This record gives sequence, structure tokens and C-alpha cells, in this order.
Amino acid sequence: MIGQNGEQYGIVSLHKAKDIAEGAGLDLVLMSASSTPYVCKIMDYGKYKFDAIKKEKELKKNQKVSTLKEIQLSMTIDTHDKEVKAKHGVRFLKDGDKVKVVLRMKGRQQAYVKNAIEVVKSFYDMLSEYGTYDKEPEVVGRNIIMIISPKKN
Repeated sequence: MIGQNGEQYGIVSLHKAKDIAEGAGLDLVLMSASSTPYVCKIMDYGKYKFDAIKKEKELKKNQKVSTLKEIQLSMTIDTHDKEVKAKHGVRFLKDGDKVKVVLRMKGRQQAYVKNAIEVVKSFYDMLSEYGTYDKEPEVVGRNIIMIISPKKN
């Protein structure tokens, strides 16, 4: 058993430990049930729980949640349109989000998969300064999908 200020009581019976905790007006909390003998501590459990929740909120506030943003391309995209979409991709990567690039092939375009992969790779070249491949261009049905992660600062 451990006291409220960290003092060691040694091995104490459960009845005596409860009496000591009640005498101090605090709670007897089981800290480690897996060890033999069990480790208990005398503390204010309400304050302990409040502090734990407060620490957890602080950690969540400092976390950046990465979301997946999608940019759609076509095989016949013009250079200016590709540059505009690349600006959006750069903005997403700077914000710390991942970018999913999807190129949809329609009709006869499915026969020219190599050309479509080249379009996706040329789009990646525009973003390569700000991100790296998380997933190489991959053909999935009618789509070519590539995922780009932001570079670490």
C-alpha cells in the first residue's frame, strides 16, 4: 500500500487499508491488480479522474488529425486545369492532409492505361516538392488511384 504523499506502508490487510483511507477522508484505489500482492494507493479518486481527463483533452488538442482529400482528374485534362488542381493539392498537403488522386477512364480510354498513368505521374511531379507517394499509381477497375502524403517538416 502507498500513502497519499507517496510513503510506503508495506503489505497491509484490506480491512486495515480501508480504515487508514477512511481516517484520511480519501479513497483506496487499486493501482495494479496484476501484481502479487496487489498495489493500492490512498488518494482522492475524483481529483485523480479529473486530472486524467484534463491530460487527455490536452493531448487531443495538440494532435493534428490527417484527413484524406480527393482530387479527380481525367485523361484529357488540359495543362492549365491540371495546374489549378495542383494548387489545390499543394494547399491540402501544406495543411497536413493526404491527397488521393483519382483518374477515371471512360469508354475507349480504358485501352490506354499507360497514358493515364503518365497523366497521374505528371500531376505528382507538380506536387513532389510538398508530398511523397504513400501509394503508387494503381489501376482499380476504371480508376487509377494514387495517394500522396505530406512531407515532414
